[in-house]
Amino acid sequence: MSNFTLSDLETIIEQRSSAGADTSYTARLLEKGPLKCAEKFGEEAVELALATAAQAPEDVANEAADVLYHLMVVLRSRGVSLDQVMDILGNRTAQSGLAEKAARKTPE
Repeated sequence: MSNFTLSDLETIIEQRSSAGADTSYTARLLEKGPLKCAEKFGEEAVELALATAAQAPEDVANEAADVLYHLMVVLRSRGVSLDQVMDILGNRTAQSGLAEKAARKTPE
């Protein structure tokens, strides 16, 4: 079992973001801006959805890893920390998912 965490991944992305775009895929993505990062994240999310529907568990795990990496790059591209996201998730768990979702709906 690995002890690697999303916090570890966030640190690696932070370190690689300052590397040259010619040597770091992460830096290259970030250099292209948030929209390109979001586009790549979307592509990976679709690949995960397709793998979930039709492929072996190890394929799903590989695609999920790609999604998590690209999600963390998207967050970095917008200056959003993992701690911010985790705080929101923590607050949401104080009530049922249905109640939380209903509270977010805007009145028509």
